Amino acid sequence: MNEKQWTPRIVAFFCNWCTYTAADLAGVSRLKYAPNMRVIRIMCSGRVDPQFILEAFAKGADGVLIGGCHPNDCHYAEGNYKMLRRFQLLQRMLKDMGIEEDRLRLEWISAAEGEKVKTVMNDMVAKVTAMGPLGMPGRFADWDKEMEHLEAAVATAEAGQPAHSHSQQEVKHA
Repeated sequence: MNEKQWTPRIVAFFCNWCTYTAADLAGVSRLKYAPNMRVIRIMCSGRVDPQFILEAFAKGADGVLIGGCHPNDCHYAEGNYKMLRRFQLLQRMLKDMGIEEDRLRLEWISAAEGEKVKTVMNDMVAKVTAMGPLGMPGRFADWDKEMEHLEAAVATAEAGQPAHSHSQQEVKHA
């Protein structure tokens, strides 16, 4: 049986002024890097809404890479600092969701660092490949089943309560 080998799907949000330009430089320079990235050009890393990252994982991405200008070199003055704060928040949130830390990565890459783009992309693909598929759509299905089970348990428990039980609102005001 000829089974297709799994390869990770990685979404990359690259700042227009630095990281995207560096990726272009890497391509023009014919540097070899893994083809697993789907690059989305944004004007500034500070414009990446955390919802974009969560949506990428929810739609089946195995990893997300964010590339921005080096600190104190942002075209929009402090967009990269805004991204850094969001990144730290997202790391905690994803950890609570059971998503490995290396599946989300933030890198500062200037327009002249085509070689760094290649290195970062290849390194991330290697790490995510070693971790295996994230499978968020499947996890959502499992979570939905857990919620259905919980709803059924709550409905059963409520059905078993005496008819004269007080609602939580009435109990609070008593």
